[in-house]
Parts: sequence; C-alpha cells; structure tokens
Amino acid sequence: MLARTALGAHFAYMAYLVVGGFLAWRWTWTFWPHVVAAVWGVLIVTVGPTCPLTWAEDWARQRGGLPGLARGFIDQHIAGVLYPKRLEPLARIVAAVVVLGSWFGAYLHWRAVMG
Repeated sequence: MLARTALGAHFAYMAYLVVGGFLAWRWTWTFWPHVVAAVWGVLIVTVGPTCPLTWAEDWARQRGGLPGLARGFIDQHIAGVLYPKRLEPLARIVAAVVVLGSWFGAYLHWRAVMG
C-alpha cells in the first residue's frame, strides 16, 4: 500500500510539474511552488540525486516482499510505457516547452490584469 501511495504521489508530482504552471494563470501564488517543483525536476534528471519518492517506493516494495526498483521512476514507469524509450529526449523537450509556455502565458495574463 505504501509503495502504491508513493507511486501515486510520483504521478501527481509529474502531472503538476508539466501542467502546474497553468494554475498560476488563475492563482498567482502557485507560481513559486511550481518553480521549485520544476527546478527539483531538472536537478533530478540532470544531476541525479535520488528522488525521495523513488526511495520511498523502493523501500516500501522491499518491505512488502517485492523486488526493489532497478531503475528510477521515469525509467521504470514512464519511458517505454507512455512514450517509446527512444523518444525520451523529445519528451523532455516537450515537457520543458509546456512548462516555459505556461510561465510565459502567466506573465502575459498578469500583465493584462495589472494594466
């Protein structure tokens, strides 16, 4: 149950990471938490510290008698499942464009509202 909870939290984080910037169009206070989430996501992918959610899922799986994770969350549950593994660089670019586009849209929206 804990492993599934960690897995669900991971999927929720990934969804927030990709589309959470659009929330700032409506609720401006959500911009900074999304920036933090995006920076953390970039660090995980580029520098490679172990994500706490991956660690928690792996720990819970092992305590439940299941094999531990051989790979990280993206490699285990996203790449090769939601898109072919060979398209991972493109998927990262698309995600970055969506995030940056949401931030640019938030900026345009704030500018229009502020006058």
